[in-house]
Amino acid sequence: MAESRGGKEDRRLKDSYTRLWEEGTDFLSPERFQNSFTSKQLKVKPKFNNISGLQIADLLPHPSRNEILNEHDFLDRPIAPFASKIINILSKKYHQGEGKIFGKKFL
Repeated sequence: MAESRGGKEDRRLKDSYTRLWEEGTDFLSPERFQNSFTSKQLKVKPKFNNISGLQIADLLPHPSRNEILNEHDFLDRPIAPFASKIINILSKKYHQGEGKIFGKKFL
C-alpha cells in the first residue's frame, strides 16, 4: 500500500509495481516479488485516511536521504539524533557482502 501523491504520480508508481510483479529486475526474478508482495496490484490510499502503517513509513525516507547526502558531503548540518537511530536500523537491512553495500542509491 502507498500514499497517494496525485494522478500521474500514482499511475507511475502502480505501473512500476506491476512491472516488478510481472518482470522482476535484473537481480530478482518476478517470482521473488510475487512471493513477497501480498497483492498483484498496488493499493494507493489518500493521505486523509491517516493509515498508521503509512504514517510510520513516512519516517524512513528523510533519514535515508540525509544519510546518503552526508556520505557524499552534501549535507550542511549534522544528522539529528532520531534520524541517526533510523539510519542505524536501516543499515542492518541493506544487502551487504565483501565490504560492499547494495541497495543505496545516490541520484
